[in-house]
Amino acid sequence: MKKTVTILAFLAVLPAGMALADDDCFVPMADWQPRDAVAQLAEENGWTVRRIKIDDGCYEIDGTDAQGRQLEVTVHPSTLQILEVEYDGDEHGRSREDREGDKHD
Repeated sequence: MKKTVTILAFLAVLPAGMALADDDCFVPMADWQPRDAVAQLAEENGWTVRRIKIDDGCYEIDGTDAQGRQLEVTVHPSTLQILEVEYDGDEHGRSREDREGDKHD
């Protein structure tokens, strides 16, 4: 019986854990920040915006950084948290955790 309960508990948690690893944002449109707020975020970070679009339910900023490098930034639509920064030629991208790790090195 204990084994069954443990397995069921694991299966109940598994989909939630998988969703965290996903790049999709699942937020009702009513809870989204406006595009102007995304543009402001880009300006505060020194990025020049070429385009702001929606991809997989997240905002995506296409533009350049202060050094002129092409970048693509994935932003959570309701919190405006930067989820990933990908530079041209960087196929893996950099998550928020990766960038925060740079601060501690």
